Amino acid sequence: MAASQVAERVQELHLDDNGRGPGSESPERVRNLNIVFIGHVDAGKSTLCGHLLYLTGNLDERTLEKYEKEAKSKGRESWKFAWALDLTEQERSKGKTTDYGVASFRTATKHITIIDAPGHKAYVPAMISGTGQADVAILVISARKGEFEAGFERGGQTREHAMLAKTAGVRQLIVVINKMDEPTVQWSEERFREICDKLAPFLKQIGYRPQEVSWVPVSGFTGENLREPVHPSTCAWYKGGSLLQVLDALKLPPRPLDMPVRMTVVDRFRDMGVCILGRVEAGTIRSGDRLLLMPPRLVVHVTSITMDAEEVPLAEPGDNVKLLVKGVEEDDIHSGQVLCAENDPVEATTTFDGQVMLVEHKSILTAGYRCIAHIQAAAVEVVFERLLAEVDRRTNQIVKKHPKFVRPGSTFIARLSVAQPVCVTAFKEFAPLGRFMLRDEGTTIGAGVVVRIPTAKQRSEELQSTTESGAKIASSSV
Repeated sequence: MAASQVAERVQELHLDDNGRGPGSESPERVRNLNIVFIGHVDAGKSTLCGHLLYLTGNLDERTLEKYEKEAKSKGRESWKFAWALDLTEQERSKGKTTDYGVASFRTATKHITIIDAPGHKAYVPAMISGTGQADVAILVISARKGEFEAGFERGGQTREHAMLAKTAGVRQLIVVINKMDEPTVQWSEERFREICDKLAPFLKQIGYRPQEVSWVPVSGFTGENLREPVHPSTCAWYKGGSLLQVLDALKLPPRPLDMPVRMTVVDRFRDMGVCILGRVEAGTIRSGDRLLLMPPRLVVHVTSITMDAEEVPLAEPGDNVKLLVKGVEEDDIHSGQVLCAENDPVEATTTFDGQVMLVEHKSILTAGYRCIAHIQAAAVEVVFERLLAEVDRRTNQIVKKHPKFVRPGSTFIARLSVAQPVCVTAFKEFAPLGRFMLRDEGTTIGAGVVVRIPTAKQRSEELQSTTESGAKIASSSV
């Protein structure tokens, strides 16, 4: 997300000096919960986000009237709420989010940061970047006849987005069945159950347990069942809470406060100095701290911390923040780098072993295959140097060593390499830096976790062992 868009969004939402909109609750600092809105294009994600901002007092009447007037002039009156997060002319003219947008509001118990991810398949990399910053995902489904089916069937983004959220470590999922007011639906319980019955087995298949999934029918445009429960005269069969009530009831994930600092870099820009945007994954960052930017191991001095346009004394895990820093130039900073504790830096490597689940591929996969790996906010070309072992998905036991190839649907361990160093850790040691997703030709082909980072000595010994083994085979053949 561009810095200019962040500044414009703060101005358009009329946040006060403390980063709160009209009617927001007060002052004391509450823990942050990051929520990403995902789902197929045209499911109504941006409208839903904008209406939530309006109902929580973070989008005022004057600004909404302005959006409504501008949208009406383009013949798109129903897009007025979406324009709270879709800021560019391209997004507003086509009605398609192209980059993820960020805003926030408060509920009775939480400070919630919402991330509006793009739904079009052309912008999946931006969706991955947004989802990587989230604790909870809201999978938005259109109840309109034909639209749910288009998103859920092969080629739609509902399946891919749900799988990517799970792979990114998002453990809590809220399925919002949107557009329940639509003439082809009219708050039909039959349509709601039909969608739930088709979607639930798939979510279970990709790893979501039933207790991790909530189901909420809403209308993002009319606002029904967003803040207040839907009126029985409109929908007599739904007995659950409104979307905001469901969000309020969520448990905050554990925050690793006592670990060494780890903050993933999402973006950078210049605003009265060099600024870094990112999410704190572990530890606490205070104004005045010295941190290391990895790679290339540059010392960074934190001069101030800003969250939601408010300067704060410290940042904790789960906070999406802007750091004003000294000691580095803007060109030194790139998405995917990690700010870390000076005395306990994260490792940067060009080689790691990963356990991969190959979901989809046009043919067999062999050593030498190249694709794009998404590791946190970094997108890098990765090469499969060696296939080390094939693994039984049910038992996680090795069933075959050094296979010549693997097929779609298989799970295997491979040695992977990248041209430029990336910050990763073994998944068992620190999960947020131990996950990656694989994409090729615009399709997500697999997901994996880092098993280990081999040392130079280990790589040398393995190479020597392979060479000796090859020599013996050649000798016996002669």
